[in-house]
This record gives sequence, structure tokens and C-alpha cells, in this order.
Amino acid sequence: MTEKNKKLQRWLFSLRRYFSFFLLMAFVISCCMMLFLNGLEETTGISLTEEKIGHAARVTFLNILFLSLLCTVIDGIRRRFMVDRPVNKIVKAAEQIRKGDFSVRIPPLRFVDDGSGFDVIAECFNQMAQELSGIETLRTDFIANVSHELKTPLAVIQNYGTMLQQPGLPEEKRLEYSRAVTEASRRLASLITNILKLNKLENQQIYPACAPYDLGEQLCECFLSFESEWEAKDLEIDTDVEEGIRTDTDAELLSLVWNNLFSNAVKFTEPGGRISLSLKSEGGYAVVRVADTGCGITPEAGRHIFEKFYQGDTSHAAQGNGLGLALVKRVIDIVGGDISVSSEVGRGSTFTVKIRRVQDGED
Repeated sequence: MTEKNKKLQRWLFSLRRYFSFFLLMAFVISCCMMLFLNGLEETTGISLTEEKIGHAARVTFLNILFLSLLCTVIDGIRRRFMVDRPVNKIVKAAEQIRKGDFSVRIPPLRFVDDGSGFDVIAECFNQMAQELSGIETLRTDFIANVSHELKTPLAVIQNYGTMLQQPGLPEEKRLEYSRAVTEASRRLASLITNILKLNKLENQQIYPACAPYDLGEQLCECFLSFESEWEAKDLEIDTDVEEGIRTDTDAELLSLVWNNLFSNAVKFTEPGGRISLSLKSEGGYAVVRVADTGCGITPEAGRHIFEKFYQGDTSHAAQGNGLGLALVKRVIDIVGGDISVSSEVGRGSTFTVKIRRVQDGED
């Protein structure tokens, strides 16, 4: 819309407001005058001539014109300071948001009536801008991290694939390079699978299929699937699983939680260490604790451990992609549970998961 059209619209809007005030005042003042004159004639007995009535009508008409103009001007000034100014600030801020500037904030709106609601709109707008700024930062970091994580296995595959093409390569080297390509491919496939799972979870494309089941049985089945790994590292296993604890959640989603926690416990525990699994009922909750005697994490790492691609122990980075605990946290949030971690460097970590259990008689 051109500036000329905007000015024309403003004039037309002012003209409409003027006629609105004119019609309103003409109706109200005419009714009041008629009632006043009738009351005056009945009370005093004064007879009003046509000339006097005509003069009074002309004076009243002029007063209506003047008062309508005065009200239009006052209303225009009021709208300029109490409506147009805050609206323009909000529109300009929205334009900056549309252009990708999420740092914009609407300053406190002055000359605004407390009951107008603009202060509430400005506060909600600033909160929205802050949330969008955080989401944009996460998106940028996520893309950067994904690009970095994808480059690593792809570079391994490319380098070892090139070396496999060397003529006269010994069988021992060929097998070594092939295993490296296979491992990098496995890691790449795992990364892509976890990214897709996390994307579905964060966009709520996976909805819990809740059904009561025995939580102890599920924990034991998931734990036993890592038997070959803990036997290879000669780990001591300690289990304390209370029987008869049932939960009403999505079993498939929760299996992601247990598999990731058990996998991390085995991965970060040195050979000859110990892993503990316990399941207890506490009030209306089932409490699962997975503990290990691994390397542990620092308090700083503990604050970021559930973030995407964060790896507190970089010495094991080749065995994971930093998405496992992000998946765990998202699943726990979806099923309405709670997860926490306590850890000490050099002494191990304990992950505690609390989820609602099925009380007796609820099935």
C-alpha cells in the first residue's frame, strides 16, 4: 500500500468517526432539547413560536457540529497516543521477528490505559520472542552438531574405502580397513536413527500407547540383552528388583530409556567394575535406579548431560553420538515421569527414574 493510499484511508477513517459522533450527538441532544422544551412549556405555560424554535434548532445544530468536531479531534489524539503508538511498536517488532531478528523486545508502553490490554500483548510478545530466540539457537547448534557428527563417520568411510582400493593390500590390512568401514557405517546408521526418533518425539509425532504391564519383567529383559557386553568386560552385576510393580505407560518408549541407561552403564564402566539395577515402589511411584562404578561426571557435565550431542566423557565419543540421554529425557517427559542423575568423578554415576505405578485394584 502506497503512502498516498494510507493518507487517504486515514482521512476517510477520520471522516467516518466525525459522522458517527455527529449522528450520536444529534440524536441525544435533539431528544434532550425536545424533552426540555416540552417540560418548560408545561411548567411555565410559555408558548414557543415557530421563529424561536427555528432559532433554537439552528443554534443546536451549530453546537452539534462543533461538539462533533471537538470529540473527533480529542478521540484522534487519544487514539494516536493510546492506540496507534503501541500498535506501531508491536508491528515494527513483529516485522523484525519476521526478518529473523529474535533479539527484538517491545519496551514498556507509555501513555497506555492500564485496561487497554496492550501491556499484556507486549509481555506475551516479548516472551514469544525469547522462546523463538532460544529455539533458533538450539536449531543452529543442532544443525552444526549434526553436520559435525555426520562428517566424522563419512570421513572414516571415505579414507578407509580409498585405502581398500590399493593393489596388493595384505589380507590382514584389508580386514582391518573393512572393519573400520563397517563400524563407521554402523555409527552413521545409529546417528540417523536417533535423529529421526528424537525429531518425532520432539514434534510429538509419537504418542504413548499406554497399557499396564510388569515393569520388573521389562527391566530384566532389557538388562539381559547386554549380557554379552558385561561378560566381555567381566563386570559384577547387582540386581534388586521388587516383584509385582506394574506401570501404565508405553512399554516400547520406556524400553528406549532402559536400553540407553544400560548401554551407558556398560560403556563407561571399566573392566572388573560393577553395575547395579534396582526397582522399588515409593508411594505411588515406581523408582528405577541404574548405578555404575565408571568414570563419573563433573557437576558442570551433569547440568548439560540431557542436551543433544553433549558428551561428558570425550574418551568414549567414538562409541556414541550424544543423543541417547536426550532421547531418554524426552521419553520421560512424554510419559510424565522424572529423571535425575547423581555422580562423582572417578566413583561412578546413578540415574534415578520415577514413573507412576499402577496401584492395586487399578487394572
